[in-house]
Amino acid sequence: MSPSSGTSDSDAPRPARASWEPRDPTLPGPKPPPSRPAPPAPKRRRPRRVLRTLLGLLLLGTLLLAGALVAGYLLVEIPPANASAVAQSNVYLYRDGSPLARDGEVNRENVPLDRVPLTVRQAVLAAEDRDFHTSRAVDPKAMLRAAWNTVTGKGRQSGSTITQQYVKNYYLGQEQTLTRKAKEFFIAIRLGREKSKEEILQGYLNTSYFGRNAYGLQAAARAYYGKDVDGLDTAEGAYLASLLKAPSAYDVTTHPENRAKAVARWNYVLDGMVTEGWLTPADRAAARFPAPQTARSATGLSGQRGYLVQAVEEYLTSHGIVDEKTLAGGGFRITTTIEPATQEALVQAVEERVTSRLDPARSPADRYVRVGAAAVDPATGKVLAMYGGVDYTQQYVNNATRRDYQVGSTFKPFVFTAAVQSGAQTQYGEPITPYTVYDGDNRRPVQGWNGAPYDPANEDDESYGEIAVGAATDLSVNAVYAQMAVDVGPGHVRRTAIALGLPGTTPDLTASPSIALGPATASVLDMATAYATLAAHGRHGTYTLVARVSKDGRELAPPAPVTRQAVSREAADTTTSILRSVVEAGTGTAAQAAGRPAAGKTGTAEDDKAAWFAGYTPELATVVALMGQDPESGRQEPLYGALGLPRINGGGPPAEIWADFTRQALAGTAPRDFDLQLMPGAEEMPEVPPTPEGSHDDWYETGEAGPGAAVSRSPLPPRTPVRRQ
Repeated sequence: MSPSSGTSDSDAPRPARASWEPRDPTLPGPKPPPSRPAPPAPKRRRPRRVLRTLLGLLLLGTLLLAGALVAGYLLVEIPPANASAVAQSNVYLYRDGSPLARDGEVNRENVPLDRVPLTVRQAVLAAEDRDFHTSRAVDPKAMLRAAWNTVTGKGRQSGSTITQQYVKNYYLGQEQTLTRKAKEFFIAIRLGREKSKEEILQGYLNTSYFGRNAYGLQAAARAYYGKDVDGLDTAEGAYLASLLKAPSAYDVTTHPENRAKAVARWNYVLDGMVTEGWLTPADRAAARFPAPQTARSATGLSGQRGYLVQAVEEYLTSHGIVDEKTLAGGGFRITTTIEPATQEALVQAVEERVTSRLDPARSPADRYVRVGAAAVDPATGKVLAMYGGVDYTQQYVNNATRRDYQVGSTFKPFVFTAAVQSGAQTQYGEPITPYTVYDGDNRRPVQGWNGAPYDPANEDDESYGEIAVGAATDLSVNAVYAQMAVDVGPGHVRRTAIALGLPGTTPDLTASPSIALGPATASVLDMATAYATLAAHGRHGTYTLVARVSKDGRELAPPAPVTRQAVSREAADTTTSILRSVVEAGTGTAAQAAGRPAAGKTGTAEDDKAAWFAGYTPELATVVALMGQDPESGRQEPLYGALGLPRINGGGPPAEIWADFTRQALAGTAPRDFDLQLMPGAEEMPEVPPTPEGSHDDWYETGEAGPGAAVSRSPLPPRTPVRRQ
């Protein structure tokens, strides 16, 4: 078209536009454009695999444990009563194999549960298993807790319920093995399902061991209180329940030194009854400890036999050779270290010097006299003889093993041994030797002690002025030895006494200046062991009373003897040298009657309630003690006037018994002199001429260091004195 036509491109028609419309919400929206895929997440398959494995193992272990429990329950049957439920006698032999004693039949009498007073039953439950009536036959938690306490050193604990204990007593045995424990577990479960609580408790009360050869509560009631079980009151029942934990240890007539522990256990039982609502607080407050009667034994254990059997039993149980309940079950053949001839010599010496001279009608104090003695071979530690009392059927407590009388001045040699062993010096820097001079005045306060003031009195309040250690030992001067204990160190003195042979648990073995004067209550056997160590040049071996043990033809090995150098030879031998002087010119001259070289020390307990002589030859160490005890009340009594003497001390009857016994025991053997290696500075001590016969008589009338005991009797030659201490 030409331009003149009046039309242009702008006027030409345009194509139509697509108009906008809202999206229908019921229709899906447009798909988003495709995007790049995200990177893969890190793999977590390994921890999950480990977790699945652990869960699988746990499940498998649970199934296996459950299967074992089911199998054990199905396979383990309730067996018949074991041999211990019908116990045999034990046979005891002398060292040469000749018969010593047979401990008789087991004392047992079963009673129905309804004969046992309710409070007595409750006392047993308070002591052993307070949840008995509501708990299961076994308590896995308690068993695990007990095992943990045992492993962590909190003491061996069984964790057993009364049902388990009954199973152990009646069906199994006392051995500590996993097999026995597993059987106990399954039998207890079966028993708990098949028998009532009353039947189990009745069986437990009739089979438990209470000491004194008494099995069951009825036998225990007769043995401890002389009555039938239905006559027991609550306090008596609580004491018998206390015995279940440690029968012999808690028998307060056999071990008076353990009375505090026994009373504490009795209080624990009664307090438990109050806690459980079985006893009112008022009745608890009114309860008094019911002291048991003196034990009565079978006549087969009369004389010294019962004391020897008792000491051997304590040795076997305390050394872990056989436990108390198993031993009481019987069937053992036990060869002791006791020599028949040596034992007879000791009995004869006591009879000659003491027993035959007692006359209570003339002197009431003769009623109090008790004698204990023990003899040990220094070379082997074997106990060759022991005297426990007048007769085991009349006096049950063994005077040779009891630990409730002070040892007095027989402890002083341990102080001097500690001084030499440690190279101790006086307060002025002088070495302590037999020649060191101390101030021996009566009531002299000790110096260098930070504790309470201490000024011990000498025997008869005698003052000695400047006196050498050797002479002070002859005369048993307390002021000198109390100061020496401070110079050495009371703690070191205590450790030395223990190293020589005294048990660390000895009552009143306290690290203070008074330790030198012998307030400790070691037994006669303890002291004999310690003096044997001095005789053996300082080598100590734990004493032994048993040579062989067998049962049903099977040997039980006693612990192998272990010897060690407890103190140096110089320390032991120098102590021996001053103790020889005690016998030759001091308070122990009566021991010269043994007729051979000897060393020893006298001792007197506080208030003259005991008198001691501890001495030895190279071949034999023996300790003898006279003790005062009221036969009715059991109270310790002074020995003033006994045997017709104004007073009894170590230089009198104890030293005389020692001399008679030593002479007889070593008859037929040539006397041996001591082979001594002395400390530097002690070699100059000369031989001491024997004291004229009879010159010791006034010594034990006036005391260990009485007015007649002059310092001039010391064997020490004149020397330049060191400064007074």
